[in-house]
Amino acid sequence: MPFYKTSELKTVTLASGSAGEFQPVAGDLMKASLGTFRREKGSVPHWHEKEEQFILVLEGRRYMLVGDEERVIGPGDLVHIPPGTLHSGRTIDEKALVFVVKSPAEDKSLGADQHFPSNAAEIAARLESKARELGAK
Repeated sequence: MPFYKTSELKTVTLASGSAGEFQPVAGDLMKASLGTFRREKGSVPHWHEKEEQFILVLEGRRYMLVGDEERVIGPGDLVHIPPGTLHSGRTIDEKALVFVVKSPAEDKSLGADQHFPSNAAEIAARLESKARELGAK
């Protein structure tokens, strides 16, 4: 099916630890989704061994970690996450809406191929603290 109405896509949550709500679709070589994240919510810090990812922010702001870099991203920002790169984010505003594209799509699930660092809880706590600080400004 080549045409989709986002209002008709089923909303799912991922079993892999992401606090977002997703509306996924998958093709043969890539998978995509609209993702909604509420204030201070985000994914457990992780990386994908085989998957490459792009995130386009449509609305709201997020505090994002990609590899060794951290920054606020907002509407119009496009983030590239190469395979094997640690990443995570937290929402600063009431909510953020993002468009996510991943490739390859061997496993159609958005939560596939996830690996977690031993200090994931520590990284997540730091990101949450920073998002709260930025949201208070």
